[in-house]
Amino acid sequence: MRLKISHVTEYRYEEPTQFSLQRLRLTPLTGPGQRVLNWSLKVEGARTEVNYQDQFGNQVDLVSFDGEQVATRIVSSGEVETEDLNGVTGPHTGFCPLWLFLRDTPRTKAGKLVKELARSISGDSELAKMHTLMGEIHRQVEYRSGSSDTETTAEEALEAKSGVCQDHAHIFIAAARHIGLPARYISGYLLMENAVAQAATHAWAEVHIPGLGWVGFDPANNVCPDAGYVRIATGLCYRDAAPVSGMRIGTPGETLSVAVKVENQSQTQSQSQS
Repeated sequence: MRLKISHVTEYRYEEPTQFSLQRLRLTPLTGPGQRVLNWSLKVEGARTEVNYQDQFGNQVDLVSFDGEQVATRIVSSGEVETEDLNGVTGPHTGFCPLWLFLRDTPRTKAGKLVKELARSISGDSELAKMHTLMGEIHRQVEYRSGSSDTETTAEEALEAKSGVCQDHAHIFIAAARHIGLPARYISGYLLMENAVAQAATHAWAEVHIPGLGWVGFDPANNVCPDAGYVRIATGLCYRDAAPVSGMRIGTPGETLSVAVKVENQSQTQSQSQS
């Protein structure tokens, strides 16, 4: 499948900002199940300080803004060729040891409810248990836009029984680690069946299963990632894979708008030829 992606992030400030330093994780890399055909990252009025791959293997662009600004506009876009691997991305690689993905973070620390959820999961294999866990989170936690924020913990979202894809992923990760399986957070893009335009990027989780390696699970949609998914970044939780993070000097007031479009170019080309 050939996916065409456009992602626009815009910040508008109540008063001019004198300086801003932003860490961008907006560039997907070629890897299991995906091949980046072309990609562009543009930031209006910014200066690139450095490009690097972090400890999790994410492509990071550090950009700065000088002078008075009332807005920041970041545009990332390109095309990625994908294939369905049934969620399996394979053996662990990279600088971080596998045991690191058993470590809690403030967002993924297992509280009373997460521990109870983990204990309730049954299955005749680790893989079966993770499929059961995915289904339970999908059943218990309603997807509700705006019901949480980037600081919401897995325990808080499970208690509220509502959240967004980030919360579903955090709950899954917290429960999997409590069971004793390494788990990590994935940010990326998702091709939706009946909608090209979206209000945000997507998020899901991966668990390391003995004999299979890393396997993806998307509790928000109750499926394992297929050819409609594109990985951007990974980490222990949202903090490590946030598309945009950083600091600025100036007024604290800001308005954020995000516009994401994911289109199936393969389908578009076949329709134009028929």
